[in-house]
Amino acid sequence: MAENKRPMPHNNNVLAVIMGGGQGTRLFPLTRDRAKPAVPLVGKYRLVDVPISNCINSGLKRIYLLTQFNSASLHRHISQTYKFDQFSDGFVEILAAEQTPTNMSWYQGTADAVRKNLVHFLNSNFEYLLVLSGDQLYRMNFRPMLIQHANSDADITIGTVTVERNAASSLGIMQIDDTRRIIKFVEKPNNPELFASLKLDKKAYGNLGVQGDTDYLLASMGIYIFSRDVIFKLLENTYSDFGKHIIPEAIHTQKVYAYVFQGYWEDIGTIKSFFEANLDAVAELPRFNYFDTVYPIYTRPRFLPPSKVNGASIDHAIISDGCIVNHASIDYSVIGLRGFVDSGSYLHRVVMMGSDYYESAESIVRNAAAGRPRIGIGKNTRIENAIIDKNVRIGDNVVITPAGKPENLDEPMYYIRDGIVIIPKNGVVPHGTII
Repeated sequence: MAENKRPMPHNNNVLAVIMGGGQGTRLFPLTRDRAKPAVPLVGKYRLVDVPISNCINSGLKRIYLLTQFNSASLHRHISQTYKFDQFSDGFVEILAAEQTPTNMSWYQGTADAVRKNLVHFLNSNFEYLLVLSGDQLYRMNFRPMLIQHANSDADITIGTVTVERNAASSLGIMQIDDTRRIIKFVEKPNNPELFASLKLDKKAYGNLGVQGDTDYLLASMGIYIFSRDVIFKLLENTYSDFGKHIIPEAIHTQKVYAYVFQGYWEDIGTIKSFFEANLDAVAELPRFNYFDTVYPIYTRPRFLPPSKVNGASIDHAIISDGCIVNHASIDYSVIGLRGFVDSGSYLHRVVMMGSDYYESAESIVRNAAAGRPRIGIGKNTRIENAIIDKNVRIGDNVVITPAGKPENLDEPMYYIRDGIVIIPKNGVVPHGTII
């Protein structure tokens, strides 16, 4: 390691910036009415709770969240969830894209979003800028990465994970020397010869803490630490994205190092990865442990009643707060907040996001008179391999399954993505419907 020339990181000299994401087209239709970080996760959380919780658990409580698309529900969630006491200098503050007299454009990418908010960051004392993504699932203490950054006198440190070749073509892959300095960066490689040249040297596995004898490549997690003096210098241009533009060029002009993270990390920016990450939570030994009491995932406290189960058959499922489940059969599924499942129904591999409110008795009667189901899932309904978004009304004797349908399909009542049926937020599926 080089002689340490940078101050050691602590809460008062680290500023965290979470990218709220663009339009979230890969997660459509879940992002039709909300920002990507606001998408519900495993019954009671939101995607944005993961990076914010990682910051809090790392002792970092000065957090900016950059947003621009469909951000109303995200703003509401942040304002109702993250409040630090008056004796702390901690905050979670939203910086929404805005037009100014000198700039009329929205955020064009991650680097552009940071550039347009540098004036806000200048009001905060910081030596290190920690840039995070809002659509990844992982549990990470950022302090070891920050300490490595300071000790190596780095200009930039990139969080990395080891991946096998079949996953490498969708990620940014890098090559490092013996000091972990990055000497090559390739965005989404697909050339077999290039893969061979980027493979990690197995002799370095022990030093990097890599287990096993599999051929691995080093992939970017989309987590960056910039030293204060460097971030201003790197943004004196019109480049819009860190991964595509800033980082590949900086490798040749700055000291850029890799921090090798050992643990579960998943980019859940697609419907398939989002669906599988939710269902993994119901496994007996999930890859991501929501029951970790040392590094918990925080979210909004809602003070809901405990869930009520009336004689149901439940196998490998998560039932969130405030649910009512009658004599139904549920397996390998997630039931979100205030979820209602009526008798005789069968749910298999279903991610049900629940409801934002309890429907009143008057509303149930009024909708029944109009032939509309109540919020939740009706009687004798079968649902398989589906995502049921919030406040959805599914009637009695309904069948929802992707079997025999195209991998991707758009219909007025539903969508199919990656072979998964999605009923969008506030959707209505009338009694007797077969999808």
